Order: sequence, then structure tokens, then C-alpha cells
Amino acid sequence: MTLKLVSNDVAPAAPPVEEGVALARVLVVDDEAAIRTALSRFLKMRGFHAVPVASGAAALEVMQQQHFDAMVCDVRMPGMTGLELIAPALAREPDLAIVMLSAVNDAVTASTALARGAANYLVKPIELTDLHRAVVEALARRARTVELRHAEQLAIADTARKLEAMERDRTSLERLTVDVAHSVISAMEMKTQFLAGHSERVAMLAKSVATQLGLDSATAEAVRIAGLLHDVGTAGVSEIVLAKAGELTTEEMNHVREHVRIGMRILSPLRYLGRVLDYVCDHHEHFDGRGYPRGVAGEAISLGGRIIAAVDAYDALTSQRPYRDAVTPAAAMAIIDTHAGTLLDPAVVIALGAVIAEREKTRTA
Repeated sequence: MTLKLVSNDVAPAAPPVEEGVALARVLVVDDEAAIRTALSRFLKMRGFHAVPVASGAAALEVMQQQHFDAMVCDVRMPGMTGLELIAPALAREPDLAIVMLSAVNDAVTASTALARGAANYLVKPIELTDLHRAVVEALARRARTVELRHAEQLAIADTARKLEAMERDRTSLERLTVDVAHSVISAMEMKTQFLAGHSERVAMLAKSVATQLGLDSATAEAVRIAGLLHDVGTAGVSEIVLAKAGELTTEEMNHVREHVRIGMRILSPLRYLGRVLDYVCDHHEHFDGRGYPRGVAGEAISLGGRIIAAVDAYDALTSQRPYRDAVTPAAAMAIIDTHAGTLLDPAVVIALGAVIAEREKTRTA
């Protein structure tokens, strides 16, 4: 690898150390001794604590003993490649800021590295100033992720305190329910831009579908509240998995599915919600019995759960996602119609179609 330095192989004078950099631990992984030594020396001059290792296996071994904030890693190495190292490294350090280095300007390799969780991909020969900037930016992104998680934890803790207050003072349940719903929505929207407003939209549309089905106002309101709370468990889902642009692995899909159980653990103290909890629990059950977490079918699934399942699918289709563009309401309903009787309750699909048709008619009037 070529590392571009100024004359006499002396790196330029170090700028003031950025906040947090002096404490940042960077793992340098490269099979060429001269390169990893040069990279480590340079990073140390910039205020980092750099630890060089010669292989992916050595990287994983040292990560078992030490904590790291970032990793600078070569793509092509004998044995475990840099791309193969990303997943197990993130399993050990979920917030690891990863910068990949490669001598090949290959779009597929670059996109694969980023999809697997790398923060940046640099092509050799590398200017050391570019490397420094990439590491600092990756660490800054990591800091924002940690900060968002902390905000989510605060929001969940705030929700828990409100739940306790509900149990102590039942006369304040209605007011506190609204507060809890808003706290949950805020926590979810901080996780990723693709979820912004999702719970609110699902809640309002689910209530309209419930009304279209002729349900009484109390049941329709219970469906609305369940719509607000249905994805509370995504607070326990990895941001990397939620933002992944490619197809999820079986392990990642199982991780995402855990959000229902996590959500029920969060909401279980709200015993007064009664059927709302059933609706939240059932929103990923399939009409043919192939859903989760209970694997029940047909009318064994709560009606509120069946409504939220259809509305959740509609909102997902009509919203931008990291792996695809949003589709039109008509296209979304065409897709949903194909799943009536399998994933979704046919009666609910008909009611949803009627609500969407009326909404589009009003919008174009």
C-alpha cells in the first residue's frame, strides 16, 4: 500500500486534538508490517491510541481483551479478509467505527463493506490527511449513534416512570397514556429517519379502518393507541440492522422479530391497557398462521392486531426505506391485495382499501 507523506517521510505537524480523539482506541489491521506500523505511528501522532495487528484472527483475539472505538482495516488479507472481519468485529463492538482500505477502486466491494457496517471506504494510495479525516468522521458518527441510544434509553426510562405513576394513580391514566405514547414515538423517530412519523400514521389510519369495519368508538380508540405503541420494541433493535440497505440475513431477521417480545416486556406493566396489549402482540401474526411471535391464525388473532398488520404493511410500502423507494397508494394496495387471505385478513384489506380510496378522492378533489 502507498501512504503519501510529506518530504523526508515526516508527517505534518499534528493539529489540535479533536474532542474525544485523545481517548479513542483504534485497531489497525493490515498483513503488511510496514503499513500497519506506519498507520499506527501516524494515528498516535494525531492523538489516538493505536494498536496494530497482522490479521483478522488477531484482531478478533485482541478485541476479546481490549475495547476499541474504531478500526482501520485492509480489505485484502490472507485468511480472513477485511470484509469477512466486519461482522464478527461488530458483534464484539456494536458501535465500532470502521474505515476500510483497499488498493482496488471496486464499487461492489465498497458497497459491500458499507452494507456490512463500515463507515467509510478509502482507495489506495491514501493521503494521510484523508485517513485522519475519515477516522475522525467515523468516530463522530459513532458518537452520534451512542448519543441517540442514550436518548432512547432516557425516553424508555421516562416511559417506565410514567407507567409506575399510572399504577399509583389510576385517575391520571388517560393523560399519562398520551404522554407515554408521545415519549415512545419520539424514541422511535430518533432511531432512524426511515421511521419518522410511522407510528403516528399507523395509529390514525388503523383507527379509520376500525371505524370503517363498524367497530365502536372505544375499540377504535384502543386500536389507535396500539398503533402508537406497536413498534416500541424497536428500541432494542440494532440501528445498523434497521438501516441496512441489503437483504437481511436469517440471524438479522430473527433479531428484528425480537422487537415484538421486547415491546411486550416494556408494555407489560400497563395492565390497564388490556386488549391494547393483545393488539400490539399480534401485529406481526399472519392470517394463515405463519406469523410471529405466537403463530396463530384467522380469528385467533385479535382484530386490532389484524388491522395494525395491514396498516403497518401499507405505511411501510408507501414510505421510503433504506432498501427501496416508496410506492404510490394504489401500488401499495395492489401489493396488499395479493396477500389477502395469507398474510392479511381479507375483510381488513377491503376496509383498508375503502379508507385509502376515500382519502385519495378527498386529496384530489
